[in-house]
Amino acid sequence: MGEAHTIKKVFTTEPYTDWHWDKLVEALGPVEIVRARHDDIPDVKEKIKDADVAIMAGDISAEVLAAGKNLKWVHCDHAGANNSAHPEIFQRGIYLTASAGRSAPVLAEHIFFLMLSLIYNSRELEQQQRAHSFNNLYRDRRGLYTKTIGILGLGHTGKALATRAKAFGMTVLGYDREALEVPPGVDKAYFADKGQNIDEILKASDIVVLAVRLSDETYHLIDDRALHLMKPTAYLVNMARGAVVDQAALHKALVNKTIAMAASDVFDPEPLPKDSPLWDLPNFVITPHCTPEIPDLALSGLNIICDNIKLYREGKPLRNQLDARDVYTKGTK
Repeated sequence: MGEAHTIKKVFTTEPYTDWHWDKLVEALGPVEIVRARHDDIPDVKEKIKDADVAIMAGDISAEVLAAGKNLKWVHCDHAGANNSAHPEIFQRGIYLTASAGRSAPVLAEHIFFLMLSLIYNSRELEQQQRAHSFNNLYRDRRGLYTKTIGILGLGHTGKALATRAKAFGMTVLGYDREALEVPPGVDKAYFADKGQNIDEILKASDIVVLAVRLSDETYHLIDDRALHLMKPTAYLVNMARGAVVDQAALHKALVNKTIAMAASDVFDPEPLPKDSPLWDLPNFVITPHCTPEIPDLALSGLNIICDNIKLYREGKPLRNQLDARDVYTKGTK
């Protein structure tokens, strides 16, 4: 149990209306709340000046952070808060949290969509359908059943993926930064805090899935060396952030058949430039950083915020709290 906190003034850019807004107001109680549009930077910088808590609809920029001189806690209402993980946040002792996990079930579904698209050769299937051709594409292919999946990142999405992969009859390997309990569905886990790395997972996996946070530690986690550790028959799926992969190295690996195929929903930069050579690879599947939503995405994030309001006031550990190891200063932002 840490020190309890009093909330005096809250600034938010959340566009909540009706009962979503009422739920937030009720959770905050009798405190002053000021609002601004997230894209109105001058208004944001003016209104955040004397707030001690900021609940942002997206990331908090360095200039907005500098304007919020009294901030004690910042919540960013989306999953990947790498662009909010400024060194200054942690130097100032500000709590930084995010809404990671609000879409975990459908993100896990999306990963399965990408894995099955690779296994079932969806790109060639579409070409055959357009050509009215009725040929067997799978003589040399095997389904997901009994394959080994390596999940790099055992957070909300990684855990949701593990249970689904086990239901498909897969062998599940996992890797995470912190040595916590092995999640359900994971047959063997490796932890950085125990001095372990990703090498054995890369060597053993038929499919490697990226679900890690982007930070300076994970920037280009998958580079030329990592790709050469993978099986030549292996697939790579990236649902983390684009900069977790060295895209030039990935392009080379796919052209040279260092690995068989890959799929990605995320890129660096985004949107993926029209002249990127990744577009034209026959063994690469692209989705444009978008996933079908859960039934009430706003409520899912709002529930995390309301839980954290209570935990913050009680001085208890916050959900999805980032720390100095999550700082991201590299690459394209």
